[in-house]
Amino acid sequence: MALETFQSKLDISTRPGDLVKKLSDDTLICTACGHLCKLRPGQRGICKVRFNEGGVLRVPFNYAAGVHNDPIEKKPFFHALPGSLAMSFGMLGCDFHCAYCQNWFTSQTLRDDASTQNFTSITAGELCDLAQRHGARTIVSTYNEPLITSEWAVEVFKEARARGLLTGYVSNGHGTPEVLAYIEPWIDLYKIDLKSFSAKNYRRLGGNLDKVLETIRQVHAMGFWTEIVTLVVPGYNDTDEELVQMAEFIADVSVDIPWHVTGFFPTYKMNDRGSTPSKTLLRARQLGLDSGLKFVYSGNRAGQVDNTENTFCPKCGGVVIERHGHRVLYNRMDNGACPECCEAIPGRWE
Repeated sequence: MALETFQSKLDISTRPGDLVKKLSDDTLICTACGHLCKLRPGQRGICKVRFNEGGVLRVPFNYAAGVHNDPIEKKPFFHALPGSLAMSFGMLGCDFHCAYCQNWFTSQTLRDDASTQNFTSITAGELCDLAQRHGARTIVSTYNEPLITSEWAVEVFKEARARGLLTGYVSNGHGTPEVLAYIEPWIDLYKIDLKSFSAKNYRRLGGNLDKVLETIRQVHAMGFWTEIVTLVVPGYNDTDEELVQMAEFIADVSVDIPWHVTGFFPTYKMNDRGSTPSKTLLRARQLGLDSGLKFVYSGNRAGQVDNTENTFCPKCGGVVIERHGHRVLYNRMDNGACPECCEAIPGRWE
């Protein structure tokens, strides 16, 4: 399908957006992400999927480009309903253009001709039906950047909440106060990628470090259950100095926020370096603990990172949850606390 034909087809699956400020002469400012794109009629945002049509902001709605029932640990959320399933749905587009994106085939639609041109019309009720039919306890917006499709996420999450499901975002965290206030009533869990502590590196990805740091602060202050992920990329963000900067920032927000330091695999446009050694992830984890964080996990290396996928009690050191990759082998949690010393373990356990 020609790109123009696909774009026209995709544009039909939209509705007027809520995250918008109207200026004169039908010019709009989209407030869904940190770019705050100023759009004249006919212009598209950096994400490529939000656009100004005659003075009306059109936004993605009523479709999914991917739906999977995953272990919640895959998101990753380690402190939320461990061992349960999360119905994960994604749309198309992103406000970043990361060279190592693992989901580039959905995130880079309308930017990369090799990306997917497939999606399926679906309603919020049908997505929640799928979640309940397959035993999921959470429904999560992921695979592309959920902030830019927040109107659709809220539609889905309103239905999910009515059915007793938890809700969550897996996001780059490039937010705005407007979008966070918009989604606040409807989201329980929020995972944010802290990709680097370098403003220069963030600009290369298409984002702004300060906006991500502020979003992390706001998301935690608003009461979302927050977990942070850093993909540790050799020669990019794996120095002790940068890892400590990230860990100390997270600890300053809250020492209770879980930090996942995960392994890179060559992918998409970043094939000029090897995978992250397991010893690097173990070093990163130790730096996180030394910086005051209570819960630091090594990921993407199941069985190769000692026991650092487990949840340990920060008081007595006992194993509370034992994991292998995305599988929970044993959960000893006792009403949200360590069974040995009764220390409360922060999270969303019920």
